[in-house]
Amino acid sequence: MQQTLTAKRILLGISGGIAAYKSADLVRRLKERGAEVRVILTDAAQQFITPLTLQAVSGNPVSTSMLDPAAEAAMGHIELAKWADLIVVAPASADVIARLAHGMANDLLTTCVLASAAPVAVAPAMNQQMYNNIATQQNLATLKKHNFHIYGPGAGEQACGDVGYGRMLEPLELVALVEQSIEQSTIKQSVIQTHEQSQVPAGSLAGLRFTITAGPTREALDPVRYLSNHSSGKMGFALAAAAATMGAEVTLISGPVQLATPAGVKRIDVISAQQMHDAALKAAVKSDIFIGCAAVADYRAADVASNKLKKGASNELQLTLIKNPDIIAAVAGLHELRPFTVGFAAETQDVLNYARQKLLKKKLDMICANDVSQPDAGFNSDQNAVTLLWQDGEQTLALQSKTALAASLITLISQHYSPKSTTSEVTK
Repeated sequence: MQQTLTAKRILLGISGGIAAYKSADLVRRLKERGAEVRVILTDAAQQFITPLTLQAVSGNPVSTSMLDPAAEAAMGHIELAKWADLIVVAPASADVIARLAHGMANDLLTTCVLASAAPVAVAPAMNQQMYNNIATQQNLATLKKHNFHIYGPGAGEQACGDVGYGRMLEPLELVALVEQSIEQSTIKQSVIQTHEQSQVPAGSLAGLRFTITAGPTREALDPVRYLSNHSSGKMGFALAAAAATMGAEVTLISGPVQLATPAGVKRIDVISAQQMHDAALKAAVKSDIFIGCAAVADYRAADVASNKLKKGASNELQLTLIKNPDIIAAVAGLHELRPFTVGFAAETQDVLNYARQKLLKKKLDMICANDVSQPDAGFNSDQNAVTLLWQDGEQTLALQSKTALAASLITLISQHYSPKSTTSEVTK
């Protein structure tokens, strides 16, 4: 099991509802991924699941009351509020959602939420009619406005026999969303630290328009098979999140990946290199900065079979491949409305030499040289290391999380960006 939440502190609030029976498994799944979990049970929740059960699976004492003399001697509710990296309320009943939306602090759970600077997520769980009620929908809209994460709900048959939206998501679905929320929080902190170190003011990219490509492309061979690569899209998504956090207007053009869209980012999904090429050129002329981070397939099948290719008697299958359009070169070659253009060079040998050749040949403003042969960096990894090259300089960024690396890259790129660079002079 990958330790995606190592050392992360999750405060789980459980409110009253039949879905509380799933919370013990949720705690277990979070701990499997390395998280430390502490639990708050509301009075109503204790009618469905006991503190002893949650203490056994979490390995920590369970908090149930604002008025626990032992805990409050050390201001226990404030300690819990400060301790958490993320607060998750699951299940979140209609009642607790209403109280959170109106800033109430009339029990331990709502008090901790109000007293914490940590991000908060709620996983609604209630009857479908209660969920669809205008009051509940307005309360959820208020929480969204206040930057709460809303996990679900799912749809299906409910304990009362009704069918519709209102079911709490399953524990593994919630864990995946927790991982995304933690990643977004990490990106935000990385951006803040980068601003402090570089003395770049927060919101300094306001008014700048970025287009970023990410992920792999898929080139069909027949209705079943395709050519692709190992790109996960994590680096491009981290760049988009960092730019948006710094105040930029960001368009993210993504190949097929299993990643959530970063907050504040406009996402365009594509599959093939040709689709990415068309979307990229359309967005590039409306952008100030273009970053080509996608791992675009160099070739595609000359002819795509209309039916699944069958195995014949021969041990060989011959395919005719033709070149795909070079997206980053096409963007850099624009003579009008050309954006400041940054490429990525994913190489396995002689990395800096090949990257500098691409920088010159494709007439880019900057290029990120990325050694994808390293086992702890590049494709599918949560870490990366690059050397950022430009015409008369370079800067190496050591191995670090892709979220931290993205914040540094966006800052460096924005520092080198000049509106004068977007003229046709660069392409001469």
